[in-house]
Amino acid sequence: MALRIDPQVQEQMTRLADALGESDEAPVGDVEARRISGHRMFDFIGATSAPIEGVDTDNFSVTAGDGTELAATWYRPSTGELRGSAVLYLHGGGMIFSLEHIGSMYEIAARRYVFESGVPLLMVDYRVAPEHPHPTPVEDCYAALEWLAGNASALGCEPGRIAVMGDSAGGGLAAGVCLMARDRGGPAVAQQLLIYPMLDDRPAACDPALLRHLTWSYDDNLTGWGALLGDDAGGGDVSPYAAPARATDLAGLPDTYIDVGDLDIFRDEDIAYARRLTDAGVHTEFHLHPGCPHAFEALADGADVSKRALNDRIRRLRSL
Repeated sequence: MALRIDPQVQEQMTRLADALGESDEAPVGDVEARRISGHRMFDFIGATSAPIEGVDTDNFSVTAGDGTELAATWYRPSTGELRGSAVLYLHGGGMIFSLEHIGSMYEIAARRYVFESGVPLLMVDYRVAPEHPHPTPVEDCYAALEWLAGNASALGCEPGRIAVMGDSAGGGLAAGVCLMARDRGGPAVAQQLLIYPMLDDRPAACDPALLRHLTWSYDDNLTGWGALLGDDAGGGDVSPYAAPARATDLAGLPDTYIDVGDLDIFRDEDIAYARRLTDAGVHTEFHLHPGCPHAFEALADGADVSKRALNDRIRRLRSL
């Protein structure tokens, strides 16, 4: 039997598509067209999502390795004592979307995670490709981890109880940051939470059964990796900090949570990464959600499967 989309996910995604109208598919390499259509969709999702109260924010500046000041927002519960834990959250966007393009949706996502878990969250506006190719995005994110660990006490947190979390490209960057922290003897990371992470620059074989369900396409993926790595994408000499699937040694990484849908082109690389983590002795929790395309919980937040996935992530955050 062929893979099929979850009916609740399908229903909500159809309503979203009807509201946005049709748009032409952008050719491989057209970053600007993707930014325009993505900006429109994410703004719509942000504008039509119910507001989440009970979360306050503080604005900070993180100094990147090259001296650039990066905007960062600290989300924290409005009331109650802090748990002592914290999370660095790295937003998605295929390596080509900054918060300028997708921030309205991530504002909702950040507030939801903090409100439901009670764990404060730092979101950094890291620089993206093609204007800033590798290693700038992952180095920006690593600088944010160092900043959070260095300022943990002032923020009411414990340096040893920091998780790194991200979705899609942010999930790949989160994995890259954890590899960096291990290899550089950097800040301790209590957990890595990788939400349908973008891990492997090597082009996946096209699965015709997935094509009509894809929300992040094979062409999108070629565009994102090409923007980040240029002509090196898919070649023989790519840093594991850019594409963590390239890492030859996964031992010593923090406890890991991964989830992905079975209608996502990242499915197989995420399954392989979870298996390799387990083989390397890393405590790993993995969820494969049937009937779910990329970013399913953002595009269809009312579906039961989306609620289950969010609850699992919240459970892991509360365990910090």
